[in-house]
Amino acid sequence: MEMDDTSVRQGSLPDEDATLALGAALAHAIAPGTVIYLWGDLGAGKTTLSRGLLTALGHHGRVKSPTYTLVESYPLASLTVHHFDLYRFADPEEWEDAGFRDYFGPDTLCLVEWPDKAEGLLPRADLVVELAVAGSGRSYRITAQTDIGQSCLTRLSTPPAAL
Repeated sequence: MEMDDTSVRQGSLPDEDATLALGAALAHAIAPGTVIYLWGDLGAGKTTLSRGLLTALGHHGRVKSPTYTLVESYPLASLTVHHFDLYRFADPEEWEDAGFRDYFGPDTLCLVEWPDKAEGLLPRADLVVELAVAGSGRSYRITAQTDIGQSCLTRLSTPPAAL
């Protein structure tokens, strides 16, 4: 896929509500089978974004960081969301040993925090979401990596800061 201005969305997230709103906007833009890599330092808002996305997709329970469980799965009406946190991986081969490849499919949405910890073994990201602390808020950059990701960005028509 050739990169152009339509392949990237970026902006600022002044508070937690804005991060939740970005997650909700993404929920309405994705399609089953989408793979999203979540980049950002500890505390950048990756789990908050995931919570906004899951809530918008109909999840009514708690959304916690899968730091210690490695994956939290959320079976929903239209798809199953698998939220991975690979921060604790010491070796990419742990990805294969855990059998996580089987979690990716046409009826799932996979959110992967710290994808570099399983570099070369993960399915390719359709979207890459980068979050960073920016003053008292956050900044975000969403990049489409595939045609599926580009379709998601096209559906993400309202900038989250305006929500």
